[in-house]
Amino acid sequence: MSFTPRGIITPIITPFTREGRINEPVLRQIIDFLVGGGIHGILPLGTTGEFYGVDEDDYRRILEITVEQTNGRVPVYAGANHITTRGTIKLIKIAEKTGVDAITVLTPMFISQTQEELYMFFKTVAESTGLPVVMYNNKPKTNVTIEPETVARLAAIENIVGIKDSTGDFTNTAEYIRLTRHMDRFSVLIGRDTLIHAALCYGASGAIASCANVAPRLTADIYDKYVAGDIKGSLEAQFKLAPLRLAFNLGSFPEVIKEALAMQGFDVGKSLDPIAELAPDKKEELRSLLKDMGIIS
Repeated sequence: MSFTPRGIITPIITPFTREGRINEPVLRQIIDFLVGGGIHGILPLGTTGEFYGVDEDDYRRILEITVEQTNGRVPVYAGANHITTRGTIKLIKIAEKTGVDAITVLTPMFISQTQEELYMFFKTVAESTGLPVVMYNNKPKTNVTIEPETVARLAAIENIVGIKDSTGDFTNTAEYIRLTRHMDRFSVLIGRDTLIHAALCYGASGAIASCANVAPRLTADIYDKYVAGDIKGSLEAQFKLAPLRLAFNLGSFPEVIKEALAMQGFDVGKSLDPIAELAPDKKEELRSLLKDMGIIS
C-alpha cells in the first residue's frame, strides 16, 4: 500500500439549504476555494461535515460531488462512521463506488468497547476494502479511545495507513508516533488545530484541520513552510491560526466554521438542528476576529 496521508487535509463542511438539503453549487464552490488555498486533501463527511445527519443517498451524493469537483487535484478521504461494524462496512461499499482515494473510520460511538473489540473492529473494516484506511480517534466526542499499543498492532495491517488523533492529549499523539515510527507506510495526523506545528516537529505527517475550511492558505502554510525548512515561518503561521481554533467555543460545533464561511460570502447555511445559529454578540466577536486575522475586510 503506497498511499501516504500527509499535509493539511480539510474535513469539509456540508452546506445545506434552508430545507436541509445538500447545497450542491456551494459544495463545489467550497471545494475550489479549499484546493485553490493550497490544502493537500479533502475529507467529506467527517465530524465537521455532520456525517451523523445525512442518509445513505445524501452520503453517496456528497462523495460523488466531491470526487467530481476535486478532479484528482488532491486526494479525497471519505468519512465512514457508524456505531456497528456492518454499518461502517456498508458505508465503505458506497464510498468505493464513488471513486474516493481513502477512507477515514471513527471509533464506534455511544457504546463502550474493549481494546480487543476495537482491534477486531478496525481489522474487520480494513479487510472489507482495498482502499487505504485512516483510523480516527476522537475521545472527547465518543468517550472511546484507541490506546497507543492497539494502534501499533493495527498499524501492521497492510491497508491501515494512518490515524487521526483528535484527543488534544499530545502525550497520546506522541505515543502513536513513537510506537509506529519504524513503520514507513504508517502516518499519524493531528486532529487539534492548535498543535499542528508541534505534531510536525514530533514526526506527524500532517493534520486533519477544521480551521482549513475558513483559512486554507494559512493552515497549509504551517505544513508547507515546515517541510520547506522554514521552521520559524511555520510556527508563526500556527500562532496566527490559533485564535480561530479557540473561537470554536463561541457556539456548538461546527456552527462557528459555517458562520465564518458565511461571513466570507459562502451560502453554506446553518448546522442541522438542534444546533442553533450563533447569538448576535458571538457573531460580532467572530467577525472581529476574522477582521483581525485578515480573513474578511
